[in-house]
Amino acid sequence: MLLTAAGCSRPVSLTVTDEVINPCYLGNGVEWDPYDEALSWGSGVSEEDWNKLFERLDFMKPQYVRCMINSPFTYFDGEGFDDNRNAAYLKKLLGYCQENDILVVYGEYNPPTWEMKDSPAWVKASVRHLNYLVGENGFTCIKYFVIFNEPDGDWASPNGDFAFWKGMVGDFQAEMSLYPALADVRIAGPDAVIGYRNGASAYDAEGWLRETVETVPQVGIYDMHAYPGQRLVRSGEFEKTLRGLKAIVGDAPIILGEAGYKYFSDPADAALAKEYWKRVEGHPFTRGGDCNMLVYDDFYALDMPLLLMSVMNAGFSGAAAWMLDDAMHSSGDSGKTEDIKLWGMWNILGAEVFGDPSQEDVRPWYYTWSLMCRHFPRGSRILKLSGALPSGVAAVAAQLPDGSYSVALVNFGSSARTVELSLPVEAEGYTLQTFRTAVLESQAVSGSCFELPSQSFAIFAKE
Repeated sequence: MLLTAAGCSRPVSLTVTDEVINPCYLGNGVEWDPYDEALSWGSGVSEEDWNKLFERLDFMKPQYVRCMINSPFTYFDGEGFDDNRNAAYLKKLLGYCQENDILVVYGEYNPPTWEMKDSPAWVKASVRHLNYLVGENGFTCIKYFVIFNEPDGDWASPNGDFAFWKGMVGDFQAEMSLYPALADVRIAGPDAVIGYRNGASAYDAEGWLRETVETVPQVGIYDMHAYPGQRLVRSGEFEKTLRGLKAIVGDAPIILGEAGYKYFSDPADAALAKEYWKRVEGHPFTRGGDCNMLVYDDFYALDMPLLLMSVMNAGFSGAAAWMLDDAMHSSGDSGKTEDIKLWGMWNILGAEVFGDPSQEDVRPWYYTWSLMCRHFPRGSRILKLSGALPSGVAAVAAQLPDGSYSVALVNFGSSARTVELSLPVEAEGYTLQTFRTAVLESQAVSGSCFELPSQSFAIFAKE
């Protein structure tokens, strides 16, 4: 039914159709790792900090969390394996996910040592630790298991050796089959990085995915990582790339296990890269090797949901933002506080470890990413929008499990746009939430015609 409001002249007309892009969306979420290095930094995560985290996540309502551990900080002590070692934070995190019905993609970044990458002892210990979490502690929110992070990379222990990774998938699956509690936990893979090619590997990321689909039946969900540049996403090229990857897996679900931006490979992003390195110079707690210095900016609060719209419209089943919190990792997991991975929505240890309480404040992109999580819940149907979107405007739509609709839009152009939505139902009880210049506004709307300011994000949905 077409619904308009007075004063809605020459609008951008969009219709939510019944054409289904994805019939059962898994949901959007975040990378949330269990603060493995916090104690080595000299300060644990206090109960006050945990409560602050939980309050922020309560608003976000992530539908899935990717949670990865480094075994030398957890169950491996340098000589042997102990499931209870440094397990408190991991249990705290997983407890929140279990209580709030958040699906967890869990895994290990690397083996305890490079030399142990094919060790049967590590496979047994890793799977036993997985069973410790799922079977002994009841964290059945863990549905998928990642055995190596980005195995295609020259920074990972497999170093791009697909045949090795494939063999290890078989070894892990065989070990998992020995534990009844792990019957419903499936392996996620290949966890390869879109747009990257390791010279030592027989395949690029697309090849890794294709070979996984064709030769690794143990994989229960396909997952990839993506760090495109701004131009690639805003031009629509990134969405085309994702569509090509989705075609490889057919009707099977595929997600982005990590998603963020890097600005160094595309000349069109040169100004962003220059500003990035300007901010790195003299920074007290990052050297810039693995971070994004632009996460503080309003435009990043537009670009992250824009990336997510590409994911959803391409038929993927979800994406986890890299990452929730700066306090989770140092570069290379060195434990050095002068070179952390600064990618987050805040740094929960800003005051205690880094001497800067302002780092604990939420950054703008938290608000827009949160709205993309809470208003596109698991089980939603991602639907095609018909209508001509002008340059600088992107949108995505879904029907939620309760039958209502959500439509999100980004206007990264220089002009305001009037948008007229045509929904299959009466637009009663809907709210328009708009983010612009670090301000999130919410208003009830009568009808489905509204202004979309320049440089803004908006979501039309029932709260």
